[in-house]
Amino acid sequence: MRVLVSTYGSRGSIEPMAGLAVRLGELGAEARVCAPPDGEFAERLAQLGVETVPTGQPVRRLVTSVTPGSAVGLPRRAAELMAAQFDTVAAAAADCDVLVATGPLPATAGARSAAEKLGIPYVHVSHQPVILPSPYRRPPARRGRPLPMDVTDNRALWDLDARIADEMFGEELDARRASVGLPPLDGVRDYAFTERPWLATDPVLDPWRPTDLDVVQTGAWVLPDERPLPVELEEFLSAGTPPVYVGFGSTPLGDAASVARAAVEAIRAHGHRAVLSPGWAGLAPIDDRDDCLTVGEVNHQALFRRAAAVVHHGSAGTTTTATRAGVPQVVIPQGADQPYWAGRVAGLGIGAAHDGPTPTTESLTAALRTALAPETRACAAAVAGTVRPDGTTVAAKLLFETVGEGRPVRS
Repeated sequence: MRVLVSTYGSRGSIEPMAGLAVRLGELGAEARVCAPPDGEFAERLAQLGVETVPTGQPVRRLVTSVTPGSAVGLPRRAAELMAAQFDTVAAAAADCDVLVATGPLPATAGARSAAEKLGIPYVHVSHQPVILPSPYRRPPARRGRPLPMDVTDNRALWDLDARIADEMFGEELDARRASVGLPPLDGVRDYAFTERPWLATDPVLDPWRPTDLDVVQTGAWVLPDERPLPVELEEFLSAGTPPVYVGFGSTPLGDAASVARAAVEAIRAHGHRAVLSPGWAGLAPIDDRDDCLTVGEVNHQALFRRAAAVVHHGSAGTTTTATRAGVPQVVIPQGADQPYWAGRVAGLGIGAAHDGPTPTTESLTAALRTALAPETRACAAAVAGTVRPDGTTVAAKLLFETVGEGRPVRS
């Protein structure tokens, strides 16, 4: 079986898709990954021995240059994403048996169109639930198209979201489809998602409630990380009590210096040391004291297990990694699906959800008080033992069934 795994997004989109590709390879399938050409992604995929096809423009440049929520330049970016699917992704999938895709709607709608043209099965996967239509929550607003706050019927709002998606992307997508002999679509969003999308999240951390969609929840796609921690970090960890980790991954911050100061001062107020991850926000130490260490790209699975708490933005990947590590969390959501994961962390009692995206020393000190409490650590340890580790195996088995090989999958 040959599988094309297509993704366009930041590290949180790349890592789980790479995890699926690695697991497929272990089970005897051939998998290649279409991913953005950012150097850090290419390096990580090369370390894993995954065949990679660069797709689209670098994501980091895009994320750090676009004003959050702004629709300026969106039509051009959407057209470029679609073009990459019809050209690069379609070519990469030409000898494949199935295409698995995630990413922004222009990318996944284009990817399904490529699969349709090639006559191969297509699977849409989401690594968070908030974009999937559900009567239990409002849809997230699309850039430049806020939803009416006076409408409380979630089904009506999802219908409106579908119409907005058509207005934003339908004309461009239909033109691309016509150029390869495909008919126009009636509903871009639902076409991209299919009637049976996969949800690659853990059912304890993210309990999906049944809807009209036949959602298949596979469990989170976790890529086991065996990399040793850097010597400097090992020495820092061994030199004292467990530190508090602070990092915002691929999420930019409006004032990284203020956030770093609030975090370090709050951590010191609780008598702990700090480990800062600069990420795309550019977090940096606030002074030259030896109780704070800055680290680059490291094995979070290993680091989090040795931390007193993890302060982060609330991406699906970081939340899942911290939950599996059994470490208390403070989630400071910046947008997108991050408020959802913050709510889940607080609701499960495994950490605290910060109120708003901009912490102060006082607000973060209070949140850490909750996270560092003995009962929170005990709860985090208990929940960690319930998180499923087999999401990529479940997905691989489904892919074998989809293609018709039906072979058993080794655990």
